[in-house]
Amino acid sequence: MAESKYKIYGESPDKSIKKSYWDAAKGLQQVDGLTPTQYLSELAEANIEGELSYEEVEDLLYKRYEDETPEDIERRNKEADLVAARIAHILDSPGYPLQIASLKAIHRELFKDIYDHAGQFRLVNIYKQEPILNGATVKYTNYTALEDTLEYDFNVEKSKSYSGYTQEQIIKRIASFTSSIWQAHPFMEGNTRTTAVFMECYLNNMGFQVDNTMFKNCSHYFRNALVRANYALYAKGIVETNEFLEKFYRNLLIGGKDNLSNRELTLRECFIQKDMDR
Repeated sequence: MAESKYKIYGESPDKSIKKSYWDAAKGLQQVDGLTPTQYLSELAEANIEGELSYEEVEDLLYKRYEDETPEDIERRNKEADLVAARIAHILDSPGYPLQIASLKAIHRELFKDIYDHAGQFRLVNIYKQEPILNGATVKYTNYTALEDTLEYDFNVEKSKSYSGYTQEQIIKRIASFTSSIWQAHPFMEGNTRTTAVFMECYLNNMGFQVDNTMFKNCSHYFRNALVRANYALYAKGIVETNEFLEKFYRNLLIGGKDNLSNRELTLRECFIQKDMDR
């Protein structure tokens, strides 16, 4: 019997699958207020039709941005286009093992040549004012505890089997794991995009069918749901809730029909409290 030979993993020949990867890739730029250009959309279409490979798309983008215009710089077009192309490529590739190194590898691949800290955990503490919290911030993990915190989260996920879980139990667990990774906020920039790509790779590896139109149409909701999952002000009776993230995953993974409205994510208590303090 002849010895079988390894074959090189190629791009998906299914146009609809590739389109879904590009939809997710372009949609996810919205979580950081970015919009890929029309040029990127044209290159994506050529890739979907089999006229350009992912590598050729990235090469053309590098040439396009050799001389950035003031508008390019202001709108961060290079980042939006290159990161979108890289997300599509990663989603159309073999997955990553369930470990911290994978998270770093995805961040490094997405943001190489864009941020000098690509693939590196932050060395300072950070915060971000959130509109749905009326300018309040989620408390991210202290930078000195990032490795230990994420190692714990990954080990907890590895230690449990999904066998015998109901669909609702799966949704709750996936939402909780996603929330834990995002709350660490291990990188200076690009945490939501990196978390989303890592989780989709993980879910694909487990055989879940991901509806990428969710990332295309509801990326803002995804990020705001992560904010709500990680914000608490116990003195005022405000507690963390995965409710909204679970709605997102219910639609993403099992064809749920939950209405995903950013308006319902606004934490009214934050606005009422500020009004009272004036």
